[in-house]
Amino acid sequence: MNHSRRRLALDLIVWTVSLLAGLALLAHEALADGHRYSADNARWKAECGSCHLAYPPQLLPAPAWRGIMAGLDKHFGTDASLDPAAAAEIGAFLERNAGRGRRANAQTLRISESAWFRHEHDEVPAAAWKRPSVTSAANCSACHRAAERGDFSERNIRIPR
Repeated sequence: MNHSRRRLALDLIVWTVSLLAGLALLAHEALADGHRYSADNARWKAECGSCHLAYPPQLLPAPAWRGIMAGLDKHFGTDASLDPAAAAEIGAFLERNAGRGRRANAQTLRISESAWFRHEHDEVPAAAWKRPSVTSAANCSACHRAAERGDFSERNIRIPR
């Protein structure tokens, strides 16, 4: 093999390794961001976020969101009824962006009772949920400092005392 062919082969190997390294980095970032959610809807954020964190729709499957939307008049002990247009828009948004994969198996309307939630939080001591600064597992923002932006990654967690 002459020098120019050897150089071309070496360049091709370097380019291939660089490409594979870049793809591996992108895959790692995609997997690491499994705790970030970016769906957005102004009405959802305003209506749902007026009482609690506007929970990202990916945290529950579509059937659970349908159940929640159908029972807004008794929404976990509160009347959270919406006008029909708002309910239709928010319901469609939630279903369109609902959880898939392991989150699609949730058999509950409460995010904090789903199997994946329990798995993700299994290291949190039971006493932590009862702290006045946390109050319940539904208060995501108590520990997830960037929850309002849909970021539930571990690097942004601070469990309050």
